[in-house]
Amino acid sequence: MIFHMEICQTRSDKNNSPRRLWAARLAALAAAVLFLAPGISWARKKKPQQLTPQEAFAQHIAVQAAQLYPLHQDDSGPIAGNIQKLVVDHLQDWLTQHPPNDKPMATPYSVDVRRELESVFSAVRYPIYAWPATFAEPWKDHLLIGAGYTLGWRTFERVNVLALFDRSDGTVKLAAVSNFFPRVDLHYEFLPAPPSGDFRFLVYGTRLGKSHPRLSAELYSFDGQELKSLWKTEDVYDGKLDYENDRVTIDYMKEDEFVEAVTYKRTPPRYRVIYKITPQGFELVTNEQIAAQTQ
Repeated sequence: MIFHMEICQTRSDKNNSPRRLWAARLAALAAAVLFLAPGISWARKKKPQQLTPQEAFAQHIAVQAAQLYPLHQDDSGPIAGNIQKLVVDHLQDWLTQHPPNDKPMATPYSVDVRRELESVFSAVRYPIYAWPATFAEPWKDHLLIGAGYTLGWRTFERVNVLALFDRSDGTVKLAAVSNFFPRVDLHYEFLPAPPSGDFRFLVYGTRLGKSHPRLSAELYSFDGQELKSLWKTEDVYDGKLDYENDRVTIDYMKEDEFVEAVTYKRTPPRYRVIYKITPQGFELVTNEQIAAQTQ
């Protein structure tokens, strides 16, 4: 009898063991759900982080700029023009609300403007890129602010914008906008004022080429009302510009001579053109061959 009861008990334990196992599993699952429930509820209630107005504007610019990537330079006008308007309008408001800091140890105002442009394009990602180029120069009782940028995509496609703002008597107005030459970046040199007192500056940049960069440069004059072009040169092969005192010097090569020299394994000649700065603009002094470039 005892032996029979032990056998029955053993058989009962074997029959109940799966039930006990599933009960244990369900209990563990219930405990886990109860433990995680507060976290799940918090995650459901958590709202996405809201962008600041500055971050939202940068995202908007990035979305616009991304549309440039599949486009050829000649087809980029509408989108590049829309970005230009957005950025220039934004800078007009920003410059009005952020006057220069006159404290002795303050950051140069051109740096503040450049940082704002960097913020505007902060959400732009490769293969799109943007390079700010800014200046803030006193002129008479005004402050002239150049807020420029180069916006590029692919390898050779670039557009540039130079917005010239005039700050006077606590107000800021947009004086002029120039797009310089296509496919180049922006750099500046500031020239002495002529007898007329106009503000004159040289804008130059390089365009990527098949073998050598190409230099373009333009001399601008601003009389307080109008931005005028006094002189310009475009796509100078391997051009290198230097400004010193009252002279502007450009060293360069001629593309056809370079190709011929490479074909016949010779050293291509280089040339140097020198301009004298005059009240009217630039006056040619010399344009002659110099020592050949060593390969």
